Amino acid sequence: MQFSVATRNSQALRKQTATLVLAISEDGKLNEAAKMIDKDLSGAISAWRERGDMSGKLGQTLLLRGLPNSSAERVLLVGIGKEKEKPSAAKYRKIVQSAFNAIKDLGGKDATFALGDLLPKDFDRYAATRLLLEVLIGCDYRFDQFKSQKSPERALQSIQVLVKEAELGEAKRALEHALAIGLGMQLTRDVANLPANICTPQYLAEQAQWLESQHKSLKVEILDEKQLETEGAGAFLAVAKGSEQPPRLIVLNYQGADKSSAPFVLVGKGITFDTGGISIKPAANMDEMKYDMCGAASVLGTVQAVAKMGLKINLIGLLACAENMPSSRATRPGDIVTSMSGQTVEILNTDAEGRLVLCDALTYAERFKPQAVIDIATLTGACIVALGSHAAGLMGNNEDLLKQLERAGQQCADRAWTLPLLEEYQEQLDSPFADIANIGGPKAGTITAGCFLSRFAKNFNWAHLDIAGVAWVSGGKEKGASGRPVPLLTQYLLNCAAQS
Repeated sequence: MQFSVATRNSQALRKQTATLVLAISEDGKLNEAAKMIDKDLSGAISAWRERGDMSGKLGQTLLLRGLPNSSAERVLLVGIGKEKEKPSAAKYRKIVQSAFNAIKDLGGKDATFALGDLLPKDFDRYAATRLLLEVLIGCDYRFDQFKSQKSPERALQSIQVLVKEAELGEAKRALEHALAIGLGMQLTRDVANLPANICTPQYLAEQAQWLESQHKSLKVEILDEKQLETEGAGAFLAVAKGSEQPPRLIVLNYQGADKSSAPFVLVGKGITFDTGGISIKPAANMDEMKYDMCGAASVLGTVQAVAKMGLKINLIGLLACAENMPSSRATRPGDIVTSMSGQTVEILNTDAEGRLVLCDALTYAERFKPQAVIDIATLTGACIVALGSHAAGLMGNNEDLLKQLERAGQQCADRAWTLPLLEEYQEQLDSPFADIANIGGPKAGTITAGCFLSRFAKNFNWAHLDIAGVAWVSGGKEKGASGRPVPLLTQYLLNCAAQS
């Protein structure tokens, strides 16, 4: 699919197009573009509205064909709700998704979106245009490589978004960023949707090496099992013991600024399949544990987006990849291991494995003398209970970093919500036999997981994103990876690049 932006004027609105998308509010008002077209069509659009076929409710659509004197083969009206109420980013997303779903299987080769001055609440033209394009790119995503009968190619090949002439510069910048972020989200979704018999730790290493071949600014290093042993990554290696798939710590080094500039570090949990190990999970829905590497996948996608945009920052991506399986060699509940930091960990539950690979990766991150470190992980089911699928859980040891990430999430409609990482929760991790236990009991599971990681992040500014609720859609026909939080992470880095 090709995407473009152009100035919204009478000439653009009247050009030949297969489908022209216009907005109509719940109180019956047409947007500026719709008014202009309605006038050309002698009030034909208003007439349809007056017949009661279109109420303008949020996400409602009405497809009009064969309108006399129309240069568009079809006109799609999409409802935007009440005109006086600016839609939230979530409602704006629904408007765009509804419009795309209405036109995606039509015969036309192109479509023109003229949604007028519609902006989500607190969004400027850049942010609104970028969100619109990211939603369209996401809606066009399909994953059918394992089906013997592929989905037929869509006739729709290109979409143009119209904006005011004064806003064209910002819209073009939004397009550039949306295409890069969309590409990163596609990579994230592709590797996450792969089955675990293909997407192994070594496969992710090969994907990182492919990414390196596409960008001169990117260098990749792969640490294998022996190198991890040399580094003293006892917690990391404990997770991989039960599997025939060897672990990998994948280091992506993007240099977009002077070497003297301290890098940002993203650390992704990459458990390519999580059975729970000896503390085995219930069988129901265990197939979805292929998504336990979505943190690593999102780091891979974010690095690609940053490299594509050529941001003037330095960025390290660490992908901590292993498979968690039960076997005669697997780590047992009650085993004690020594982490890379030297702290000993009593493993009370082998299904709390993500924090074990992450803690060693966080220690490894310290050598880069980072400005900030953010780990991203599908870490706890408790986060889904707390926040559902709308916001990622956010914790950390630096208030400014947490605020920057919250703001970035608001800017791009990929939100995170800060949870309290209070000192009182730390005592739940006390162990009578080791420095720390890897679980803290049934209470506040998301927070105690964050507390565990905080023990390994004392020497730098650190934040933790628990993406268990947002990384994929569970079950049903919409099942699959979402590509989140690539927009949030990329927006944060865009902000950092702008400040520097």
